Amino acid sequence: MNSQRVGRNTSLSSIFRHLVNDHLIIRLATRKDAEAIALESMAEIEHNLEWSWHPLRVGRAIDDPNTNVVVAVGGNGMLGFGIMEYEEEVAHLVLFGVREDMRRRGIGSALLAWLEKVASVAGVGRLRVEARRTNAGARAFYRRHGYVESEIVPAMYLSTEDGVRFEKAVAAMKET
Repeated sequence: MNSQRVGRNTSLSSIFRHLVNDHLIIRLATRKDAEAIALESMAEIEHNLEWSWHPLRVGRAIDDPNTNVVVAVGGNGMLGFGIMEYEEEVAHLVLFGVREDMRRRGIGSALLAWLEKVASVAGVGRLRVEARRTNAGARAFYRRHGYVESEIVPAMYLSTEDGVRFEKAVAAMKET
């Protein structure tokens, strides 16, 4: 599955650079976004863990034809991001975050909707994501968006912190 080629299809261009409102644009990330994504991941997602989503790794994800890296940008720069890897039947949201000072404003919901729509158009039938078991905010966010907790994974994060796996079925959409 080559999701970025799907993403660059002109018939789908409206979902790949999406103006959410006058102050928020969602678009595919470029290499220039890699450092901001990596630093946000280190501060907000990977805190108390070994930093693994460094700029080089984010850059490789941006270049990977089976991965979409998306950013929400506004007047204050990058406000949030998501990294989704695609397989034939499953899309895996491997990294997702919104700046702490910009949460509860619909940015995460807009990013997630963008990624889900792309997955649906690409013919993916199931979405997966994980969160720390102790991250009540993330767990509630995914449940609000129709994700179901499918498994508690002991010691998922560096063998020290439990994780929760979520899944969501998606209906395939045709290109418009």
